[in-house]
Amino acid sequence: MNDNELLRYSRQIMLPDVEIEGQQKLLDARVAVIGVGGLGCPVALYLSAAGVGHLDLVDFDVVDVSNLQRQIAHEEASIGERKVLSAKRTISRLNPATTVTTIDEQVSLKRLCDIAESVDVLVDGTDNFSTRYEVNKASIATNTPLVSGAAIRMEGQVGVFDPRVPDSPCYCCLYSNGVSEPLNCAENGVVAPLVGIIGSMQAMETIKLICGFPDSSSGWVLYFDAKRMDWRKLRLRKNPQCSACSG
Repeated sequence: MNDNELLRYSRQIMLPDVEIEGQQKLLDARVAVIGVGGLGCPVALYLSAAGVGHLDLVDFDVVDVSNLQRQIAHEEASIGERKVLSAKRTISRLNPATTVTTIDEQVSLKRLCDIAESVDVLVDGTDNFSTRYEVNKASIATNTPLVSGAAIRMEGQVGVFDPRVPDSPCYCCLYSNGVSEPLNCAENGVVAPLVGIIGSMQAMETIKLICGFPDSSSGWVLYFDAKRMDWRKLRLRKNPQCSACSG
């Protein structure tokens, strides 16, 4: 770690849970952010700001004017541009030391497994069950921890699923295959700061996993009611009949 990095990350390095060793882990880490929308934008920006050395941004969509209310890595000049390229440009302005790999495609399970094999943490910021199930499968297949988030209207949730932990639940233990598609922002709306809150929580849990904090949220799901400013933390047990992780 050079003098500039010591100064840049000094407020984290002074923390007993991070110190130089933890900061070096962040600098050496690689994280895949699946979906560069409302959740993926704050995740990517905060991980870059915190010093994560390499980010893989995975998204096949383009920036639309309706995204700008909450997707803070994009700006008006980005309308019509690929989201991964828009976010990469913003990250480069924030922290030029972060290496960004853009994956502008609708990825298959095999491709997700290839991505998961090369990273330390998968972060899911997508908005549909089919993709979330595929990301969960890739997490299990490659033994890569997964930080999942969701936000709609004025409610959000964060879950950490770590297959390295014995008897740890997976995403399908929470939402089994066959459940109906979740509500989406286009049809039901979402208040702008909510995705920032949930995305920031996902970034925090990712940093904890990378640094090796002993108290990660693996095995728990956090629910947030923004209207009432109420957090609930519920224990999630491994489902012995889960089709994804109990085969």
